[in-house]
Amino acid sequence: MSDRLAAAEAALKAGRSSEAIDHLVAALNEDPARGVQVYRVLALHLYRAGRFAEGEAWSAKAAERFPRDFDIWNVRGVILRQLKRYPQAVAALEQAIKLNPKNIAPYSNLGNVLMDMGEFARAEQVFTRLVRQSPRDAEMQRQLGRALLRQGRRDQAIVRFRQAVTVDKAAIEAWMDWIGTLNEEHRAREAEEVMDRAIAANPDNVRLLEARAVVIRRAGELRRAEAYLLDLLPRFENAAWLHYQLGGVVSDFDRPRANVHLRRAVELDPGKLDYRMALIESLERTRTGDEGANIEESYQLVRDVLDQSAEFGPSASKIANEVLIRVCAFDDMERLGDFRTLGRTWAESGRHTALLKQLARVKTHEDRLELVEQHRIWGRNVEGLAGSHPIKRPPPRPRDGKIRLGFMSSDLRQHPVGYFALPLFDHVDRERFEVYCYSYYQGQEDPLQRYIAKQVTAYRWWPDISFRDAAQAIAEDQLDMLIELGGSTYMNKLEVMAYKPAARQASWLGYPHSAGLSTIDYLVCDPYCRPEMPDLLVEQPLVMPHTWLALGRAVFSDVHPVAETIPQDRNGFVTFGTANNPHKYSREVLRAWARVTAAVPDARFAFVRPEGGSASFRRNVLAEFAAEGVPEERVLFHTTRGRHMPFYNEIDITLDPFPLTGGTTTTESLWMGVPLVTLVGEAFFERLSYSILSNVDLPDLCVRSLEDFQATALKLAADPERRRALKQGLRETIRQSPLGRTEDWARDFYDMVAKAVEATPQAA
Repeated sequence: MSDRLAAAEAALKAGRSSEAIDHLVAALNEDPARGVQVYRVLALHLYRAGRFAEGEAWSAKAAERFPRDFDIWNVRGVILRQLKRYPQAVAALEQAIKLNPKNIAPYSNLGNVLMDMGEFARAEQVFTRLVRQSPRDAEMQRQLGRALLRQGRRDQAIVRFRQAVTVDKAAIEAWMDWIGTLNEEHRAREAEEVMDRAIAANPDNVRLLEARAVVIRRAGELRRAEAYLLDLLPRFENAAWLHYQLGGVVSDFDRPRANVHLRRAVELDPGKLDYRMALIESLERTRTGDEGANIEESYQLVRDVLDQSAEFGPSASKIANEVLIRVCAFDDMERLGDFRTLGRTWAESGRHTALLKQLARVKTHEDRLELVEQHRIWGRNVEGLAGSHPIKRPPPRPRDGKIRLGFMSSDLRQHPVGYFALPLFDHVDRERFEVYCYSYYQGQEDPLQRYIAKQVTAYRWWPDISFRDAAQAIAEDQLDMLIELGGSTYMNKLEVMAYKPAARQASWLGYPHSAGLSTIDYLVCDPYCRPEMPDLLVEQPLVMPHTWLALGRAVFSDVHPVAETIPQDRNGFVTFGTANNPHKYSREVLRAWARVTAAVPDARFAFVRPEGGSASFRRNVLAEFAAEGVPEERVLFHTTRGRHMPFYNEIDITLDPFPLTGGTTTTESLWMGVPLVTLVGEAFFERLSYSILSNVDLPDLCVRSLEDFQATALKLAADPERRRALKQGLRETIRQSPLGRTEDWARDFYDMVAKAVEATPQAA
């Protein structure tokens, strides 16, 4: 044995793999004619060390010198797999199989490569052969189950996972796959039963203990998940996974405590991306304390992650995108991916909430159609899961009584959705309707929720319930129509609609786009916000005669007085502004606002947003305004949340974002006597302000081009007399308009529902 080989052997015995590799490389460079064993050992240790490019190069040399060596071809195949050179990996492993067809290793490796390639049917064939050869090999049973699962054959996959754990009760991966499959199908009770069996067989396995918390949480039973984790806390006080799970469970009802646990998880395991992203998301959603500081901290953490992580999964990219939006970090947003790739990734992974943030990125008609398709992708997946375990439907109810109408939203409380829906509960048509409400709200009951509950036939409040159980319970109420008001926004359960618990279903108010479910028959709109092209909706339009919303008394009252004069008269200059959420901003929007501001001598632009407390938000916004010639001192930041109405008395003209326009903010601006200029587009979400302005007789403030947007804003800025008249007269105009005549509006709404219930969906 040469000195180099002896040194390599000694280094391997001592566990110094890197040193051994160096000696082996030197030995082969000195004499490439050395035996096959030297090449085998070098390739294997390069693979184990993660030095795949070097491993590929040396295995290629080895295969050339020893073309009939089984071990060389097998290790070359797994190295090529790590380099994602899948066709070459398949060829290498098939060569290994030819050389030694009785050895199962290359078959198993080949099956894994085929799974990576998405060739699940071929992978099934490989793993089926291995299972027949070794039926008591738990891992092969599991791999066959995975191949079946990826083909959508869930029940067959579960059979294989069950067989794997029957063979080996310590097969944790097989337990996890079985439980995960049940979880994804929303079969929460079955998942928990399997979990209990797994833990009974493996009582100290922390992966199973953690997974049990996930199963309970996915079932919607947050308080039970919290109690379970708190029971484990003394035993696992310094376990990062437990603090991570506990933070996620309590975040819906105790955000400050969630932050404490998530910070602890990151401290205990700083390298875990999931833990850091959970803390980032929780900070971004924290509304207590200094919200601007919370946003800024979450952004700085995202920047660190962006610099350190080459690839983001769908969950991490969604969280990062939401933080970057909050501070207008447009360049960083581009690093996450393009409109189509991101949207489809989120849709395919079930992240409907992320699609709301896609609306402001639409630029072309093709983008609009792509956005509809992204929602359909999400919808097809959810409907597939619901269809695999349908609910039991009660026999049809005789149609000789009142119409049973349900409203499903966790926001039927002191929330914008509750405020806009309130006229329907102030003016319930009790002669024709029985009204049911369904809420999954995790917080405490408030006065508006109590009021609504007293006005309706039944108010079902289920803070801890699964999608399927909620759908089953709703079905038992035998509704004629169910209207969801929340989309996939916080604490709502849009997935319930996939089970079709009501004879007819509709969306209204809470989400400015088609939800994506074919099980939702209608989308409530009006002649103005109804899209011009039918292919921009998944549902059938259910059209109100004048306006799709009215201004409920809970907010649109005289509690917030209108100033007697316009700000220009007090300040000597015109102030433009917005209170819209930054998820409606883009670089194009900020530049358009800046150009308008720059064109009016000494004009200001005011942002009435809590994000104004973030240094990065201010810096990024100021940079876009500066690019259009607006200096820093002409941009104002009013940092507030929930107490923004008085700031409209400091704004002369509101400029609407686009393509996603204002809704609540548009009505608030007009209620405070502040006119608004909007850019009208093709899709529903591009026409919300158009509907509102048209219903208060201000159609001239609705334009169709950016050039007209600026021209109209400048014309309004040059007309203080009109703005003075609007300041004093808009509130009364609204009261007399379809927006303000809430009793008439409620009658129209109930008439519309009755007509739809009595007709086929197409006729309605």
